[in-house]
Amino acid sequence: MAKKQKYYVVWKGIKSGIYETWEECQKQIKGYEGAQYKSFESKAAAQFAFKEKPEKHLYANAKKTQTTKTNPSVGSPIMESISTDAACGGNPGKMEYQGVSTRTKKRLFHYAHPYGTNNIGEFLGLVHGLSYLKRHNLEVPVYTDSVNAMLWVKQKKCKTKLERNAETEDLFLYIERAEKWLKENTYTTKILKWHTDKWGEIPADFGRK
Repeated sequence: MAKKQKYYVVWKGIKSGIYETWEECQKQIKGYEGAQYKSFESKAAAQFAFKEKPEKHLYANAKKTQTTKTNPSVGSPIMESISTDAACGGNPGKMEYQGVSTRTKKRLFHYAHPYGTNNIGEFLGLVHGLSYLKRHNLEVPVYTDSVNAMLWVKQKKCKTKLERNAETEDLFLYIERAEKWLKENTYTTKILKWHTDKWGEIPADFGRK
């Protein structure tokens, strides 16, 4: 049986980076005092880890990073992924969305507007997630708990009923950029539904319920 491929992150060494063999990794840490490195089972996991502080991975208790509920009927969420969610104080009202690492909950991107809706935020957050993954060459899925956002992204159209006026004009321009991105770009990212009833709140949740 072929040996499973591992990826090695070197945060502190002769040359920091991600290496695909132990031999390459060793060249960067051998003789280097205080070298910080760790192996990962997937390239995506290594890419996420490399962007974060090494302490989070070198000394973290595994139980702290895996607190999501599991359910046999739907399985477990894919932790090497990103999650997006939106919040809105009123409908319409102050709207914001964010994308985070599903495993660590580290914020990857965020946007806010004083006058929007939750559905718009969910849509924009999902498109931003797709764009982020493509820009960073990350081959991981993106989670959303919004069926509506998934449908709008599939249709490449934000079908909001929010009135377009002076207060919302810049938001609609932002929406148009998102729609344009969907029409002009291809992606292989899997868009997955987050099962809140089985797994608890999505990691990108703003915690205001």
